[in-house]
Amino acid sequence: MSDKLYCCLLLCCLSACGSAPRAPIEDRNSPAARHNPPVYRSSQAPAPGTYRVQRGDTLYSIAWRNGIDFRALAAANGIAAPYTIYPGQLLQLKAGAVAAAPAPAPASASRSTASRSVPPAGKAPPRPPVTQPSPASGKKVIAVDASPPPAPSPPQKAVGAWRWPASGPLVRRYSSTVHKGIDIGGNRGEPVVAVADGVVVYAGTGIAGFGELLIVKHNDTYLSAYGHNDRLLAKEGQSVKSGQKIAEKGSSGTDTVKLHFEIRRNGKPVDPLQLLPRH
Repeated sequence: MSDKLYCCLLLCCLSACGSAPRAPIEDRNSPAARHNPPVYRSSQAPAPGTYRVQRGDTLYSIAWRNGIDFRALAAANGIAAPYTIYPGQLLQLKAGAVAAAPAPAPASASRSTASRSVPPAGKAPPRPPVTQPSPASGKKVIAVDASPPPAPSPPQKAVGAWRWPASGPLVRRYSSTVHKGIDIGGNRGEPVVAVADGVVVYAGTGIAGFGELLIVKHNDTYLSAYGHNDRLLAKEGQSVKSGQKIAEKGSSGTDTVKLHFEIRRNGKPVDPLQLLPRH
């Protein structure tokens, strides 16, 4: 082989080796990698008895769908209030041990009683002084903890009186086996109102068979749900008052205009007619 031909072949080999792409390098100890929150991703189907959180889910909607008290579902998965969950997160669909909830305050409790049990906003009661040994002299000194105490939990308010969520004929009654609520007929666009004071904990279409759905939390015992709406007028996290218009009656998720209404007590369906005033 001539020297010229050998040099040409050598240059071609070196050129080919030099053009090969470099392997990607990832610094797993970089600050960005350490501070990024975990991302829950998996292509595997969840195992029986588990559920992978989808975008738009709330802990309340998952508990409602599976007939579990939201507090028990949170306890089983180590999730503390305010019950934040993330898309892709895997939840165990079981009930964990729930601490006894404080007794609901009577609806007729006086304002003066409440003002005595809860300190005014911004004025935390002083912490008692703590006696600690001085590291230098060994004598006891008085140290006062300047950090404010944790804010007291708001008292649970009992439902003073339930009201009907909509006007119209009762077209289907509650059944403990096949129909977990009642259906109220009527015309599209008629108002749907909150049956008691509460907070909206779910608003959307993520629960099959309910269409445009609202779930309202009244206290740690009772939730109510309003399904098949034409339009939702309240948002998640919004406080609502008894009788406030929160949606408009419709036929989303079904073939006729009606409101599907449910009440859950500690996560279990109950017959709304046992709580609503005689209609």
